[in-house]
Amino acid sequence: MWKADRVTSRTRLASALLATTLGVLASTATACSGSDSGAGSGATAAEALAQAKTNLDDTSGVDLTLSTDDLPDGVTGVERAEGVGTHAPAFDGTITVVLSGQAFEVPVIAVDQSVYAQIPLTPGWQEIDPAEYGAPDPAQLMSPDQGFSSLLAATTGAEKGESVRGGDDNSEVLTEYTGSVSGDVVKNIIPTASGDFDVTYEITDDGELRSAVLTGVFYEDSEPMSYTVGFEDYGTEKDITAP
Repeated sequence: MWKADRVTSRTRLASALLATTLGVLASTATACSGSDSGAGSGATAAEALAQAKTNLDDTSGVDLTLSTDDLPDGVTGVERAEGVGTHAPAFDGTITVVLSGQAFEVPVIAVDQSVYAQIPLTPGWQEIDPAEYGAPDPAQLMSPDQGFSSLLAATTGAEKGESVRGGDDNSEVLTEYTGSVSGDVVKNIIPTASGDFDVTYEITDDGELRSAVLTGVFYEDSEPMSYTVGFEDYGTEKDITAP
Protein backbone atom coordinates (compact mmCIF):
# COMPACT_ATOMS: atom_id res chain seq x y z
CA MET A 1 0.00 0.00 0.00
CA TRP A 2 2.87 2.39 0.83
CA LYS A 3 4.57 1.61 -2.49
CA ALA A 4 1.36 2.40 -4.36
CA ASP A 5 1.04 5.78 -2.59
CA ARG A 6 4.69 6.54 -3.43
CA VAL A 7 4.16 5.79 -7.11
CA THR A 8 1.04 7.96 -7.14
CA SER A 9 2.93 10.85 -5.53
CA ARG A 10 5.73 10.56 -8.06
CA THR A 11 3.18 10.53 -10.87
CA ARG A 12 1.51 13.66 -9.52
CA LEU A 13 4.90 15.41 -9.11
CA ALA A 14 5.90 14.53 -12.66
CA SER A 15 2.57 15.86 -13.97
CA ALA A 16 2.99 19.10 -12.05
CA LEU A 17 6.55 19.57 -13.38
CA LEU A 18 5.38 18.86 -16.94
CA ALA A 19 2.53 21.37 -16.64
CA THR A 20 4.89 24.03 -15.27
CA THR A 21 7.41 23.42 -18.06
CA LEU A 22 4.73 23.65 -20.74
CA GLY A 23 3.47 26.88 -19.18
CA VAL A 24 6.94 28.45 -19.29
CA LEU A 25 7.41 27.35 -22.90
CA ALA A 26 4.03 28.78 -23.87
CA SER A 27 4.85 32.12 -22.20
CA THR A 28 8.21 32.26 -23.97
CA ALA A 29 6.62 31.52 -27.33
CA THR A 30 4.03 34.21 -26.78
CA ALA A 31 6.71 36.76 -25.90
CA CYS A 32 8.74 35.85 -28.98
CA SER A 33 5.78 36.04 -31.33
CA GLY A 34 4.87 39.44 -29.91
CA SER A 35 8.29 40.78 -30.78
CA ASP A 36 7.51 40.32 -34.51
CA SER A 37 5.57 43.59 -34.44
CA GLY A 38 8.82 45.51 -33.99
CA ALA A 39 10.76 47.51 -31.44
CA GLY A 40 8.27 50.37 -31.49
CA SER A 41 5.20 48.23 -30.91
CA GLY A 42 5.00 49.06 -27.20
CA ALA A 43 5.06 52.84 -27.66
CA THR A 44 1.99 54.93 -26.90
CA ALA A 45 0.56 57.14 -29.63
CA ALA A 46 2.09 60.24 -28.03
CA GLU A 47 5.51 58.57 -27.76
CA ALA A 48 5.42 57.36 -31.36
CA LEU A 49 4.51 60.81 -32.72
CA ALA A 50 7.19 62.46 -30.59
CA GLN A 51 9.84 60.03 -31.83
CA ALA A 52 8.73 60.54 -35.45
CA LYS A 53 9.08 64.30 -35.02
CA THR A 54 12.58 63.93 -33.56
CA ASN A 55 13.70 61.69 -36.41
CA LEU A 56 12.30 64.03 -39.08
CA ASP A 57 13.88 67.06 -37.40
CA ASP A 58 17.25 65.33 -37.02
CA THR A 59 17.65 63.97 -40.55
CA SER A 60 19.72 65.91 -43.08
CA GLY A 61 16.99 65.64 -45.70
CA VAL A 62 14.23 63.51 -47.21
CA ASP A 63 12.44 62.92 -50.48
CA LEU A 64 9.04 64.59 -50.17
CA THR A 65 5.81 64.12 -52.09
CA LEU A 66 2.48 65.90 -51.60
CA SER A 67 -0.52 65.01 -53.73
CA THR A 68 -4.30 65.07 -54.03
CA ASP A 69 -6.84 63.54 -56.39
CA ASP A 70 -9.72 65.78 -55.36
CA LEU A 71 -8.63 69.41 -55.72
CA PRO A 72 -11.91 71.40 -55.73
CA ASP A 73 -13.06 72.88 -59.04
CA GLY A 74 -12.33 76.53 -59.56
CA VAL A 75 -9.54 76.92 -57.01
CA THR A 76 -5.96 77.95 -57.57
CA GLY A 77 -4.00 75.40 -55.62
CA VAL A 78 -1.36 72.72 -55.41
CA GLU A 79 -2.17 69.38 -57.02
CA ARG A 80 1.21 67.76 -56.48
CA ALA A 81 4.71 68.55 -55.21
CA GLU A 82 7.79 66.39 -55.15
CA GLY A 83 11.45 66.94 -54.49
CA VAL A 84 14.20 66.95 -51.90
CA GLY A 85 13.80 68.93 -48.70
CA THR A 86 16.76 69.62 -46.43
CA HIS A 87 17.29 71.37 -43.12
CA ALA A 88 19.38 74.15 -44.68
CA PRO A 89 16.42 74.82 -45.06
CA ALA A 90 16.02 74.31 -48.80
CA PHE A 91 13.92 72.54 -51.41
CA ASP A 92 14.59 71.43 -54.98
CA GLY A 93 11.80 69.86 -56.98
CA THR A 94 8.58 70.53 -58.86
CA ILE A 95 5.16 71.81 -57.86
CA THR A 96 2.10 71.18 -60.00
CA VAL A 97 -0.26 74.15 -59.67
CA VAL A 98 -3.80 74.31 -61.04
CA LEU A 99 -4.75 77.71 -62.52
CA SER A 100 -8.15 78.27 -64.16
CA GLY A 101 -8.68 74.54 -64.35
CA GLN A 102 -5.35 73.81 -66.05
CA ALA A 103 -2.41 72.10 -64.38
CA PHE A 104 1.13 73.45 -64.74
CA GLU A 105 4.22 71.60 -63.53
CA VAL A 106 6.68 74.20 -62.29
CA PRO A 107 10.33 73.52 -61.36
CA VAL A 108 11.02 75.19 -58.01
CA ILE A 109 14.09 75.96 -55.91
CA ALA A 110 13.66 77.46 -52.45
CA VAL A 111 16.68 78.55 -50.44
CA ASP A 112 17.80 81.48 -48.28
CA GLN A 113 14.17 82.57 -47.71
CA SER A 114 13.63 83.06 -51.46
CA VAL A 115 11.59 80.93 -53.87
CA TYR A 116 12.51 80.63 -57.55
CA ALA A 117 10.40 79.05 -60.28
CA GLN A 118 10.42 78.45 -64.00
CA ILE A 119 7.03 79.88 -64.90
CA PRO A 120 5.42 78.38 -68.03
CA LEU A 121 5.85 80.50 -71.19
CA THR A 122 8.43 82.64 -69.36
CA PRO A 123 12.18 82.14 -69.96
CA GLY A 124 14.58 81.36 -67.12
CA TRP A 125 14.06 81.42 -63.37
CA GLN A 126 11.99 84.06 -61.59
CA GLU A 127 11.65 84.86 -57.90
CA ILE A 128 8.02 84.39 -56.86
CA ASP A 129 5.69 84.66 -53.89
CA PRO A 130 4.32 81.10 -53.52
CA ALA A 131 1.33 82.36 -51.52
CA GLU A 132 -0.07 83.79 -54.77
CA TYR A 133 -0.44 80.19 -55.95
CA GLY A 134 -1.88 78.83 -52.73
CA ALA A 135 1.47 77.25 -51.84
CA PRO A 136 3.91 77.65 -48.93
CA ASP A 137 7.60 78.40 -49.11
CA PRO A 138 8.73 74.82 -49.88
CA ALA A 139 11.94 75.22 -47.87
CA GLN A 140 9.89 75.77 -44.72
CA LEU A 141 8.25 72.35 -45.06
CA MET A 142 11.28 70.96 -43.20
CA SER A 143 11.09 73.55 -40.40
CA PRO A 144 10.70 71.97 -36.92
CA ASP A 145 8.33 74.79 -35.94
CA GLN A 146 6.33 75.36 -39.14
CA GLY A 147 6.94 72.34 -41.35
CA PHE A 148 5.54 68.84 -41.54
CA SER A 149 7.02 67.73 -38.24
CA SER A 150 5.10 70.49 -36.44
CA LEU A 151 1.90 68.62 -37.32
CA LEU A 152 3.04 65.69 -35.19
CA ALA A 153 3.58 67.88 -32.14
CA ALA A 154 0.23 69.63 -32.63
CA THR A 155 -1.86 66.47 -33.04
CA THR A 156 -4.60 66.07 -30.43
CA GLY A 157 -6.60 62.98 -29.54
CA ALA A 158 -3.95 60.71 -31.03
CA GLU A 159 -4.89 57.03 -31.15
CA LYS A 160 -2.90 53.98 -32.20
CA GLY A 161 -4.35 51.83 -34.96
CA GLU A 162 -3.40 48.68 -36.83
CA SER A 163 0.06 47.66 -38.02
CA VAL A 164 0.54 46.66 -41.63
CA ARG A 165 3.38 45.73 -43.96
CA GLY A 166 4.54 48.40 -46.40
CA GLY A 167 7.52 50.01 -48.11
CA ASP A 168 9.75 48.35 -50.68
CA ASP A 169 8.96 44.62 -50.91
CA ASN A 170 6.70 45.03 -47.86
CA SER A 171 9.85 45.07 -45.75
CA GLU A 172 8.61 47.64 -43.25
CA VAL A 173 6.09 47.41 -40.43
CA LEU A 174 3.92 50.54 -40.47
CA THR A 175 1.59 51.51 -37.65
CA GLU A 176 -1.30 53.91 -38.16
CA TYR A 177 -1.97 56.77 -35.76
CA THR A 178 -5.00 59.04 -36.06
CA GLY A 179 -5.88 62.38 -34.54
CA SER A 180 -6.79 66.00 -35.23
CA VAL A 181 -4.74 69.09 -36.10
CA SER A 182 -5.83 72.73 -35.94
CA GLY A 183 -6.07 74.75 -39.14
CA ASP A 184 -3.75 77.34 -37.59
CA VAL A 185 -0.99 74.73 -37.82
CA VAL A 186 -2.00 73.31 -41.22
CA LYS A 187 -1.83 76.86 -42.67
CA ASN A 188 1.93 76.51 -42.58
CA ILE A 189 1.56 73.74 -45.18
CA ILE A 190 -1.33 75.16 -47.23
CA PRO A 191 -1.80 78.90 -46.41
CA THR A 192 -5.55 78.95 -47.10
CA ALA A 193 -6.39 76.05 -44.74
CA SER A 194 -9.12 76.62 -42.14
CA GLY A 195 -10.89 74.65 -39.42
CA ASP A 196 -9.77 71.40 -37.84
CA PHE A 197 -8.22 68.58 -39.87
CA ASP A 198 -8.35 64.83 -39.46
CA VAL A 199 -4.93 63.26 -39.83
CA THR A 200 -3.68 59.71 -40.28
CA TYR A 201 0.02 58.96 -39.94
CA GLU A 202 1.95 55.84 -40.88
CA ILE A 203 5.10 55.41 -38.79
CA THR A 204 7.73 52.69 -39.06
CA ASP A 205 8.94 50.64 -36.13
CA ASP A 206 12.15 52.65 -36.38
CA GLY A 207 10.16 55.80 -35.67
CA GLU A 208 10.23 57.30 -39.17
CA LEU A 209 7.16 59.09 -40.44
CA ARG A 210 6.41 57.44 -43.77
CA SER A 211 3.14 59.18 -44.71
CA ALA A 212 0.50 61.61 -43.47
CA VAL A 213 -3.02 62.06 -44.82
CA LEU A 214 -4.70 65.37 -43.94
CA THR A 215 -8.42 65.87 -44.53
CA GLY A 216 -10.27 69.16 -44.14
CA VAL A 217 -10.98 72.50 -45.84
CA PHE A 218 -7.77 73.63 -47.50
CA TYR A 219 -9.25 76.27 -49.80
CA GLU A 220 -11.77 79.01 -49.04
CA ASP A 221 -15.43 78.26 -49.85
CA SER A 222 -14.66 74.70 -50.94
CA GLU A 223 -15.52 71.20 -49.78
CA PRO A 224 -13.19 69.18 -47.54
CA MET A 225 -10.47 67.28 -49.37
CA SER A 226 -7.36 65.26 -48.59
CA TYR A 227 -3.66 65.70 -49.16
CA THR A 228 -1.29 62.76 -48.85
CA VAL A 229 2.31 63.50 -47.89
CA GLY A 230 5.08 60.94 -48.33
CA PHE A 231 8.54 60.81 -46.71
CA GLU A 232 11.30 58.59 -48.11
CA ASP A 233 15.09 58.26 -48.04
CA TYR A 234 15.86 59.75 -44.64
CA GLY A 235 19.46 60.97 -44.51
CA THR A 236 19.40 62.42 -48.03
CA GLU A 237 22.07 65.07 -48.56
CA LYS A 238 21.91 67.68 -51.31
CA ASP A 239 23.58 71.05 -51.72
CA ILE A 240 20.76 73.27 -52.96
CA THR A 241 21.69 76.73 -54.25
CA ALA A 242 19.82 79.61 -55.89
CA PRO A 243 19.62 79.34 -59.71
